[in-house]
Amino acid sequence: MPRLVGINHVALEVGSIDEALAFWETVFGPLTLRGRSQGMAFVDMGDQFVALMADRTQRPDTHRHVGIVVDDQAVVLARAREAGFDVGGNEVRDPWGNLLQVVDYREVQFTKHPAVLAGMGIAGLEKTETALTELRAKGLSAS
Repeated sequence: MPRLVGINHVALEVGSIDEALAFWETVFGPLTLRGRSQGMAFVDMGDQFVALMADRTQRPDTHRHVGIVVDDQAVVLARAREAGFDVGGNEVRDPWGNLLQVVDYREVQFTKHPAVLAGMGIAGLEKTETALTELRAKGLSAS
């Protein structure tokens, strides 16, 4: 029987690749791209990525969102507010209406292998006890 394993990437439509990359860099800091073409850019997240695709045509999202895991939620949200982007709670709306729900790695069940964290320059990023309890309850944590 097949099983869901995870998400390799998410594709978001934007109005302009250059403007989208500027938005992402302003909010999330320096970016590493896996690749780029005229109408697409692939923002690297270690073993995952976000594909930005030009020519968004739909209205801004209302409830549909993408959960973006970061190493410091408070800093990301502060950067977005300081840059004048639409921020509500832990959600940031990009200039094209994509809703990004910013969550802190330490607080959620999502995990990356220690080698991936080290390769991303964030080795030793620890989970909170609440997140560890949730992981243990599912048999997903050795600690």
